[in-house]
Amino acid sequence: MATMADVARHAGVSVATVSHVLNGTRPVLPHTRQAVLDAVDSLGYTPNTLARSLVTSRTRSIGLAVSAISNPYFTEILQGVEAAALDAGYSLLIADPHDDPRHERKVVQLLHERRVDGMIVAPSAEPADLVGYLRRHAVPTVFLDRLVDPRVTEDAPPGDGSGAVSGPNAPGFDQVCADSAAPTARLVTHLAGLGHRRIALVAGLPGLSTTSERVSGYREGLAEAGLAYDDRLLVSGNSESDGAERATAALLGLPDPPTALVTANNAMTIGALRALRRHGRSVPGDIALCCFDDFAWADLFSPRLTAIAQPSRELGAQAVRVLLDRLAEPGRPVRTVRLPCTFVHRTSCGCPEEPGPAQAAGHTASSTLSEKGTAT
Repeated sequence: MATMADVARHAGVSVATVSHVLNGTRPVLPHTRQAVLDAVDSLGYTPNTLARSLVTSRTRSIGLAVSAISNPYFTEILQGVEAAALDAGYSLLIADPHDDPRHERKVVQLLHERRVDGMIVAPSAEPADLVGYLRRHAVPTVFLDRLVDPRVTEDAPPGDGSGAVSGPNAPGFDQVCADSAAPTARLVTHLAGLGHRRIALVAGLPGLSTTSERVSGYREGLAEAGLAYDDRLLVSGNSESDGAERATAALLGLPDPPTALVTANNAMTIGALRALRRHGRSVPGDIALCCFDDFAWADLFSPRLTAIAQPSRELGAQAVRVLLDRLAEPGRPVRTVRLPCTFVHRTSCGCPEEPGPAQAAGHTASSTLSEKGTAT
């Protein structure tokens, strides 16, 4: 097995120069760097990652804690994280917290004990213990998809009530998410524009920022359409299929049931469709349906599902870039990056197929929702 000394002899340089090239610890002349890389390829040299971590105090690894097994939405995010980490030369250690606050704290601690350089976490609805651990141990962390109010930590200084954070000493973490409120409002106003006056929302798990933002968007959409809010039409599906099935059944049992339904994630869309079928309701004939989260088979349903598509892979890739920025510059101001979603117009809302070049080419009409798709 080739050693670093073998590489140095083959390239005609010192062992220290080989180390600088491989570890990026000091600038090296381009032709010298290329000679070292050629020697590495020629000899088949494999760096000792463990030994290098002892020298640099870096393992070039990232811990990822997302509920990818129980939530298919996170699978695409994971793919984005993995691809971006690999491109940057980082390995990935993955754990599934199952959206359980106690399990979440445990898996994050286990990842930290593996000496990962930083962490990407999709936090649960009760993240106080998790955030407290990360703050106490000063773990570079990016919260992904779901936002966390930095004031949940005991040692965070009091704020002005706005939840805003800025500056190198701000009591917060970098965060990456998609916009939720404006896209949900878009679904509601679209349905209202089709004549619906009783529009229901099957919301997600209470306590998640995505849930509260989508509920806010639902109410904003009703107000924009001039419709009164009826709390009987806002039900919780707890972000799961079975919960959404029960919630949808309850809506159908109302004396004046909704004529249109918005589901707040892909798992709940499946549950709602199951309930509608069980109760003999057709979409969109008996009830119109729009959903938050597009997914691979949404275009294969009959009718095809009108949906909000999140940039799932880009969310994962962006989280890696933000974390690497934090590792390179620990004192930089914290930031929250929001990415825009896309309105994918199909037929479950009750609209007919839209003819035209895009449809003829096998594409679905869509538009990007960018009103709030900016970095803040």
